[in-house]
Amino acid sequence: MLTIWLPLLGGLVLLVLGGEFLVRGAVRVAERLGVSPLVIGLTLVGFGTSTPELVTSVRAALADAPGIAYGNIVGSNIANVLLIGGVAALLAPISVGSAALKRDGGVMILAAVAFVALAASVPMTRVVGFAFVIALALYVYASFRMERNPAESEHGAVYEKAAALEAIDPAVVPDGSDGAGLWPSVATALGGLVLVVLGGGLLVDGAVALARSMAISETVIGLTIVAVGTSMPELVTSVVAAIRRQSDVAFGNIVGSNIYNLLGIGGITALIAPTEVPSQIVAFDNPVMLGVSCILIGFAFTGLSITRREGAALLAGYGVYLWWIWPA
Repeated sequence: MLTIWLPLLGGLVLLVLGGEFLVRGAVRVAERLGVSPLVIGLTLVGFGTSTPELVTSVRAALADAPGIAYGNIVGSNIANVLLIGGVAALLAPISVGSAALKRDGGVMILAAVAFVALAASVPMTRVVGFAFVIALALYVYASFRMERNPAESEHGAVYEKAAALEAIDPAVVPDGSDGAGLWPSVATALGGLVLVVLGGGLLVDGAVALARSMAISETVIGLTIVAVGTSMPELVTSVVAAIRRQSDVAFGNIVGSNIYNLLGIGGITALIAPTEVPSQIVAFDNPVMLGVSCILIGFAFTGLSITRREGAALLAGYGVYLWWIWPA
């Protein structure tokens, strides 16, 4: 079993480290090229913590393992809501007073509905993938327009997702204080990309081997071990935000990550390696993802907060979900 778990764990470590170097290097390159800090925050930094999910799903789809590819996407969204949202709310109740965050919660629900409906009716073709990527680009552009408006005092989910990463890794903030030149920054980004690609390959290979050794489906491994592993950056950033009583940041990080996962990672995966979403995910896990997303937004709208009791309910729900899908 060591030969199976070692690639799995090693792949996760490389994904996280590589993702951090990739974001740092890319941010510095963009800064040197004169890109505005707001654009950098909403794109490079905001998407940074989703890099492990992206590379893992693409590598899995290319390796003809759609259960891992889409299990990772759907399982990450379920874990974001139930596991990460539950842990964050237990640490400190999550208040959601921002109208912008409520709006983004609606976008998350619409993205989930679109993903669930299309996965149940058509294969994830390049046309579907292109539509998802365009939808994400329009969403990020709308977020940029909102954040650029001086009269807008409330931040949206994409901004808060970037703020969550910046809170635990100030080095990603483009403040001009880093004296590194352009080419060292390019080298950092490329080195991070290499680590991410290697890590994604190791994780997928280890996940496939684990599924075969335990005689369970690759889909279950993708929905659980792979999904939780690639969601570790979101877990860390949301926990830190909760500990610092930055409740809007914790909520925005979850919502923003789920939108990126469905539209960005789902879209890019379909563009690169079109395939069908496994029937198990279509029949059970997709409806669960949509249901728990609605529950999260419902909690946020009732009392404008997610209380510790509701956080405990979310965490218990994740335990029930794992118990239900894991073979006896």
